[in-house]
Amino acid sequence: MSRLTIPIERHRLDNGLKVVLSQDRTVPVVAVNLWYGVGSRNETEGKTGFAHLFEHMMFQGSQHVSKNGHFEMVERAGGSLNGSTWFDRTNYYETLPSHELELALWLESDRLGFMLPAMDQDKLDNQKDVVKNEKRQRYDNQPYGDWDERLQALVYPKGHPYHHPVIGSMEDIDAATLEDVASFFETFYVPNNAVITLAGDFDSGEALGLINQYFADIPRGADVPPLAKDPTVAPLIGETVRQVVVSDVPLPRVIMAFRIPPFSSDDFAVAEVAQALLGQGRAARLYRRLVRERRVAKSVVSYAFPLLSGASMLLVWATGYPGMEHQALEAAIAEEVEDLRNAETAEVERAIALTETDLVRALERVSERADLLSAFELHFDDPDRVNRELDRLRAVSVDQIRAFADSHLGPDNRAVLIYDPKESS
Repeated sequence: MSRLTIPIERHRLDNGLKVVLSQDRTVPVVAVNLWYGVGSRNETEGKTGFAHLFEHMMFQGSQHVSKNGHFEMVERAGGSLNGSTWFDRTNYYETLPSHELELALWLESDRLGFMLPAMDQDKLDNQKDVVKNEKRQRYDNQPYGDWDERLQALVYPKGHPYHHPVIGSMEDIDAATLEDVASFFETFYVPNNAVITLAGDFDSGEALGLINQYFADIPRGADVPPLAKDPTVAPLIGETVRQVVVSDVPLPRVIMAFRIPPFSSDDFAVAEVAQALLGQGRAARLYRRLVRERRVAKSVVSYAFPLLSGASMLLVWATGYPGMEHQALEAAIAEEVEDLRNAETAEVERAIALTETDLVRALERVSERADLLSAFELHFDDPDRVNRELDRLRAVSVDQIRAFADSHLGPDNRAVLIYDPKESS
């Protein structure tokens, strides 16, 4: 597979807004993607969940756009849109027919430049209720739904930016005032803390002219403050920490997490390939050994979180069968994870090939391409990194995988979260 050659053009407006253009005239579709450098890691004590709450507020209208007007206009134009909040960022995105590019740029600029005049107490109260209902549906009343909150607290110490979940504390959300929300907006929703990426069918000169027309007059904000919480953390947990949760879940589940180098580290590629070795595809170790051969698990999952602050996290989990003792399931997972010390060249090559294929397939979609370009521009000031991703993955060797397993996947760096079903009365 050859090196990627995605076209990239970079600009920066005088107000600090970063602009990435990636032209592809193959189909008459354009993706517009904005990343803001604010996520749950930027929240302060007593104000958790604000980044996610604000994602909701950004769809409640702006000075020249009615409540829910953003959705209505984009969908009426034949497009799709949404937003998402994570640990290190918040993003907003639209994919539309290419002749509707100006609509998306106007809508995004209006809520960046003219959000506060449209904000009122009714909208805030409404979205606070929406967020609380989301937490009840997706976390509190969903089997295994609180796993991330529990696991983050095990992997990251209190006071670390990743200790609390993205959705935050409902007490903090309840206490949020209009003044809090306005302050949050003025601090983080500024052009100098944002990237706008266009990918797809557009003329670069016309597109840049439209971006200047709609965004250039939005004033630059103050410099974004440093993280309120200390991201410094030891590279390893230092022991095995364990929590057993007895709840209304249908089957036992064991989730195992490990601190790993952050996304910004060259060693993160090794962690990505290691997780693919463990859980990507039906030939991966966890599926082959635990599901097909030993039949101690019904399903398995692995994932390496691309987090930036201090340390990231690799997790694996397995869901067992009715009546199974969680100790046996945990021991089976640990055995397979630790056996990566004996990884073989052929399986490492297979894992790299699978990871490459996933990346290339994602980049075929202009929406995913725009998202990755925004990420690399915001986090690394280097959108062209996307064209070097295959090189980064291919450079991972079997010796690196073995060393990574030895240094990061042992019992001295392990958080184990166990869900056991309640016994029926």
